[in-house]
Amino acid sequence: MSTSAVPALDKTFQILDLITASKQPLTAAYIAKELKLPRSSTHNILQSLLTKHVIYKDSEGRFHLGSYLLYWAGKYEQQQGVVQLFKDLIMQYPILLQHTVTLSKMDLGEVVFLACHEAPAPLGFTFRAGVRVPAVFSATGKAMLSTLPMHNIKSLYEGIFPEPMTPNGVTNFETLADEIAAIQQSRISLDDGQLRDGMYCLGTYIRNASGNAVAGMAVSFLQAEYESKRAEVSAVLIELAKQIEQRLGFID
Repeated sequence: MSTSAVPALDKTFQILDLITASKQPLTAAYIAKELKLPRSSTHNILQSLLTKHVIYKDSEGRFHLGSYLLYWAGKYEQQQGVVQLFKDLIMQYPILLQHTVTLSKMDLGEVVFLACHEAPAPLGFTFRAGVRVPAVFSATGKAMLSTLPMHNIKSLYEGIFPEPMTPNGVTNFETLADEIAAIQQSRISLDDGQLRDGMYCLGTYIRNASGNAVAGMAVSFLQAEYESKRAEVSAVLIELAKQIEQRLGFID
């Protein structure tokens, strides 16, 4: 592939990798020459990175890594901290270990699965890390959405409600608002076959020291076992969430 065919994002990462690997700050001319990139596009990318503080330029016109990278690093560390706490603390709850339990984060209007404790019995739905689904249909998504005002939720979808994944899926913001109100009272959300027909999930949110929801957890069942286990599992799931919150510094 020719250099001119490399997408702008690839060029950006090439530049950042070069600055990161260098023991000395680099000039724009050196970066363009070393990477065999046009000076004009190199200049444009550097200016964009400067605006976002991903890099900074010293008095001699040389480029260094910038402070915004600390923001990314902090978010990554926070995310990984939640994953490790989930894996460590869930072992204290035999009731939860009998079921599939997922940990997710919110990315705009979608839920991204971070980790999963698999139940011995298959559910027919794959909760692999990185799998994304619309938040309005998942238990973890509904739980995290419940910490936001309804107008913020609508703005995530630009006012257009996602297409349901099953015939059971909520179909509009008005019905979702009713679900959100119930979650705010109980701290427990429900996916009643909205991700997969016949699979029920109970969810809750996890807050950080600032009180913001940074993750959600859900326990999944076959529909036939949901009614007999929902009360006990809901209580234990909230207990686990509060324990993780305490480790993250949240004080209610």
